[in-house]
Amino acid sequence: MKVIIGLFTGIILGLPVFAQSYAGTEVPTDFQDKSTVKIVKEFGVLLDSAKVHGVILVHDATNNTLFTNDFEASKQGHLPASTFKIANSVIGLESGVVDSDTSIFRWDGSPRRLSAWEKDLSLREAFQVSCVPCYQQLAHKIGYSRMHDWLDKLHYGRMVFDSTQTDVFWLEGGSRISPIEQIDFLQRLYEGKLSVSEKTILLMKQLMLLEKHDHWQLSGKTGWAIRNGNNTGWFVGYLENTRGVYYFAVLIQPETAFNMELFPIMRKAITMKALEQMRLFDE
Repeated sequence: MKVIIGLFTGIILGLPVFAQSYAGTEVPTDFQDKSTVKIVKEFGVLLDSAKVHGVILVHDATNNTLFTNDFEASKQGHLPASTFKIANSVIGLESGVVDSDTSIFRWDGSPRRLSAWEKDLSLREAFQVSCVPCYQQLAHKIGYSRMHDWLDKLHYGRMVFDSTQTDVFWLEGGSRISPIEQIDFLQRLYEGKLSVSEKTILLMKQLMLLEKHDHWQLSGKTGWAIRNGNNTGWFVGYLENTRGVYYFAVLIQPETAFNMELFPIMRKAITMKALEQMRLFDE
């Protein structure tokens, strides 16, 4: 592995019961060993200016280069939170629990944390509004054995759960996935290397699409874990432009002075600024 410390020059940095077991394995070593790693100081400045700490990791798949502010931190695991909806959707589709993005999750009429969740939602709608109860329902229907087997097959981080935790293990407990593992999983999904059907791959690309423009499009999923009063925010996905595909995983944790009202939007805002610094929105 080649590590380079450098800067993007001329860029403005402003930011307006049963025994517990685990599924998943370590990220394949060749993904790290065969990549050039470039340490980007501006990424650290960007995080500091936003009053958060964390990791910005971008993989230029065409040139097999990783850009980050902290490569060691990019290998440290965290709860996946709602970024797990990507893997959960894949498993639901492949196991036949849902058959398309129009499959419906029925609302039972009970109060939910967000009003957007208080209605019947299709898989596509549930993904877009990040409906936690919908995806807990999906995980429950998948079941412990199938969930465990599929996570092991997908090499998705290190998910720790028993049969009583099938619908919560990505939100609490010992499950962990690192930023580099997030990118590895997304790249294998995008490139058709997960041993899942073409139909599932196509549906997932449609579910994850967030923005589409003339020269680029953005796909991804956010996540937010709160454990013991500590907040961890994710934004993972990929940017496609005329030059190739750039996978990203951004993880942030607020500093004491951070205004938590901004936390929901800050995950994507920081990511977009980092991608802008790399000039990935240029023609």
